[in-house]
Amino acid sequence: MKKLFVALMILVFILSFVGCANVNKNQENNQNQGVDQDQKVTVYTSFYVLADFAKKIGGDHVEVTNLIPPGVEPHDFELTPKQIAQLNQADLFVYNGGGFEPWLGNLVDDIKEKVEVVDSTKQIEFLTTEDEHTDEQGQKNEHGKGLDPHVWLNPVNAISQAEQIKEALVKIDSDHQAEYEGNFQQLKQALLDLDQAYQHTLEKTPSKDIFVSHAAFGYLAERYGLNQVSIAGLSTSDEPSPKEMANIIKKAKELNIKYILFEPLVESKYAKTIMAEIGAQRLELNPLEGLTKDELERGEDYLSIMKKNLEVLKIALGVK
Repeated sequence: MKKLFVALMILVFILSFVGCANVNKNQENNQNQGVDQDQKVTVYTSFYVLADFAKKIGGDHVEVTNLIPPGVEPHDFELTPKQIAQLNQADLFVYNGGGFEPWLGNLVDDIKEKVEVVDSTKQIEFLTTEDEHTDEQGQKNEHGKGLDPHVWLNPVNAISQAEQIKEALVKIDSDHQAEYEGNFQQLKQALLDLDQAYQHTLEKTPSKDIFVSHAAFGYLAERYGLNQVSIAGLSTSDEPSPKEMANIIKKAKELNIKYILFEPLVESKYAKTIMAEIGAQRLELNPLEGLTKDELERGEDYLSIMKKNLEVLKIALGVK
């Protein structure tokens, strides 16, 4: 009897040990896969559009923070020490690339060992623009070719960026893969529908020329057969020389341009000067680098703003 009792105790001990080992193994597997099933994925993004896509794809399973506050122009942004500390604790960081975030510095390299970092444009071929400015003495000051980072204004490129986000979420949180895939497909279809609306509306416009305050719309122009004439360069801080201003005014008069397209977050004195000189009117075309607090509170997003942009283009290009 005593021997039987001892044998039973040994058996219980062995089973308990095996059970604990399996639990520990399961916990380890869960950690290797990413976040726990009930834990939200912490996502940080470098600007508004990526935050919008991450929320749409991640749904209830993500906690998304856009580093740039509402109403702040991304070209003027600088990271705070607090934000850098928060990024180091994130599950996922998504950025645009193409030189759009010079304020990141070496941060991507610093955090990539502990944070899943996604370059959302890695499958996209950048347009280049050759910026030539003339100084006050009339001498050319060539800055060379620069990458145009505003890829998201072509909805097909936006699909590629959204897919990079989806793949990262699946990698981190495979338990919710089906939901991420389904949400991405819904967003993809909405972007394809948007692309079709632009193509259908802009394919037979009386004019193809848009005069914009800064060169943010190159991808949109290329996709839909338009010609972008920019008053400033790729950055809103670029300033045209007097000679460039004169050339833009001359061209606008020759083309009988009736509208100058401004941006909501940037007030361009050069665009105002040209508008007054040629007797044009002001319209706003939103490059979606960021939304204002009021726009966010109204529930505006990438899709709604892009639809409004299409209505603006219809006016500027004389679509009946």
